[in-house]
Amino acid sequence: MVRLLSRLKTEMPEDSATSQRRVVIDIRGITKMYRMGEVEVHALRGVDLKIEEGEFVAIMGPSGSGKSTLMNILGALDQPTSGAYLLDGVDVSKMRESELARIRNQKIGFVFQNFNLLKRTTALRQVELPLIYAGTSSRSKRAKAALESVGLGSRLDHLPSELSGGQQQRVAIARALVTEPAMILADEPTGNLDSRSGTEVMQIFQSLNRDQGKTIIFVTHDPWIARHTQRVVMLRDGVVVSDSPVRKPLIAGQDERPSEADEMQSVLNSAYYGGDPSEYN
Repeated sequence: MVRLLSRLKTEMPEDSATSQRRVVIDIRGITKMYRMGEVEVHALRGVDLKIEEGEFVAIMGPSGSGKSTLMNILGALDQPTSGAYLLDGVDVSKMRESELARIRNQKIGFVFQNFNLLKRTTALRQVELPLIYAGTSSRSKRAKAALESVGLGSRLDHLPSELSGGQQQRVAIARALVTEPAMILADEPTGNLDSRSGTEVMQIFQSLNRDQGKTIIFVTHDPWIARHTQRVVMLRDGVVVSDSPVRKPLIAGQDERPSEADEMQSVLNSAYYGGDPSEYN
């Protein structure tokens, strides 16, 4: 698998000066309120967030924290009640649904936990679909290149039922990449995979980020997955309670997964207690 990913390096590169990188996501004072009968549910309560080109970010939080709502807004699947959301320099917070559909197709690559593949459609055709919707030429050539980039060049004509779970998720990643979006938004992308397939998929994401500079956002509840990214944003009760870099991102396939308790403690140490120990004395 490693040979398929342009030789994964053993160390993550140092970040370049962030001031030189383009801001892909700029969220300003986002709120989201749902009305359930006479009850108002405030899912987001004034979220500010900036993500720059080339970042690999995990968004975490317990059930009810607002992370799914934030994911829907980031993916232009829902709009905020108030506040502004600039995606790749375009304010999408007040767009009509037809405009949002165009933005989703052009600027966001989605990867879902359940793959979301069509049962009777070949891998090549699955990856062509976003290009068909966009009216793009050279669709087969671009779809084939995307599948080859995730190690599926020999599986172009296979149906989902003929692919393993890990291979299906790689088809989904190729589909997300083929339009060359501003960012990839992944919702629990390893959640339905066994440990080996999950590691292979994480290797692909790390390679895409490191070698191609892709901007990737993971929405996850899994601390172990979050430690493979460069930055963890934690939500609770609709607000950001922590936004910190991961001091030593894990390299997929090189570290054995610890116990669940150790995983959570590691994320807490990194997100909440990172920095100079003297600050906490």
